[in-house]
Amino acid sequence: MPAPKKSGRRSLLVTSATLLSLSVTAPAALAAPTPSTSPTATPPAQMSTLGGARLGQPGTQVNLAPGVPVLPKDLTARSWIVSDAESGEVLAAHNAHWRLPPASTLKMLFADTVLPRFPKSTRYKVAPKDLEGVGAGSSVVGIKEGRTYSVHDLWLGVFLRSGNDAVHVLASMNGGVQQTVEDMQDHAEELQALDTYVVSPDGYDAPQQVSSAYDLTLFARSGLQKKDFRDYCSTVSAKFGSAEIRNTNRLLSGDSDVPVYQGIAGVKNGNTSHAGATFTGVAERGGKVLLVTVMNPDKSEHNEVYKETAKLFDWGFRAAGKVNPVGELVPPRSASPGSARPDAGASPGQGAQPSSGAAGGVGAKPAASAAAPSRSGGVGTALAIAGGLLVLLGGGVFLVNRRWPLPDLMRRRARP
Repeated sequence: MPAPKKSGRRSLLVTSATLLSLSVTAPAALAAPTPSTSPTATPPAQMSTLGGARLGQPGTQVNLAPGVPVLPKDLTARSWIVSDAESGEVLAAHNAHWRLPPASTLKMLFADTVLPRFPKSTRYKVAPKDLEGVGAGSSVVGIKEGRTYSVHDLWLGVFLRSGNDAVHVLASMNGGVQQTVEDMQDHAEELQALDTYVVSPDGYDAPQQVSSAYDLTLFARSGLQKKDFRDYCSTVSAKFGSAEIRNTNRLLSGDSDVPVYQGIAGVKNGNTSHAGATFTGVAERGGKVLLVTVMNPDKSEHNEVYKETAKLFDWGFRAAGKVNPVGELVPPRSASPGSARPDAGASPGQGAQPSSGAAGGVGAKPAASAAAPSRSGGVGTALAIAGGLLVLLGGGVFLVNRRWPLPDLMRRRARP
């Protein structure tokens, strides 16, 4: 499938505030490996170095030292990453930039892109065309043609039941599936999630559709700045029509072999035949907020993706403040003027895979999501970023500071 069409540019208003000089060096770009929707057992030898050179190396990356707990021995996921949600420090990673099918964890990007565009009280009558293209065997919440639903209920269907039918209805409201795919691709590039190539808005298996543990973490981190996103992804159960729906995130809602994880607050799970099980979670303990993403455990045990995530959370909370990071989560492009952009119009495996160095813990706090600027060519050189930069992007405000706060982080909650 050709690369998505470019959407229109949105104007930028940039105002600088108190200057905190931070040097950032952009390493040479690497050619992007050809992605596959059928994962192989071996990661590519060359991956993106966005966020730090070690994140582009295959295998496990961690700085073990006296006082730092050892990682769990029985991790089988093809890719995973543990990071501080506020500072953006990557505490440890395993094939962080391996481009793999994302399954429904891609719905985090869908929500971060589309959720701010429609008031939750908006009501919409579903037409037959709105449900066209929902993949066979998809997870659905049970949307019915001819019925009217609130945007609030549609988002509950997306987050709790991973409903592809709810995604398609919201995509129709957004101008259609193709327009939504283009908007998501643009927003991914604004977030510097450059391993991601969007084909379907719901994460359903599609040729060439890929993301990475690093990118999925960027999506979660951006989405969690929005109260509605936090609210939905932390909801355990809710009414949908006359039925009750329950969140399929087992660390949030629990299962026979997986207890509710202490401090869990979201985010999103997925599972398809090509992707295997995927999951991104956020949890808070002792003032620390961690993000963990796990993609495709090889072990076939029931709920294995949640079990490996819980082990990585446990390690992360013990290691936080003791382990030196191996990289970081980069801020959005709008917070990093002059940063690298992918080769214009390149399809996966053909364009240059941009890289940039660590941004010294700089984060950004979006108050609202907006479509990102369309792709342009060229790779940025060394950057010097001033902290305290205020960027207004399409009406969304980005405040750059040392930490990226997660205000009013929601704990697990049930709704009537």
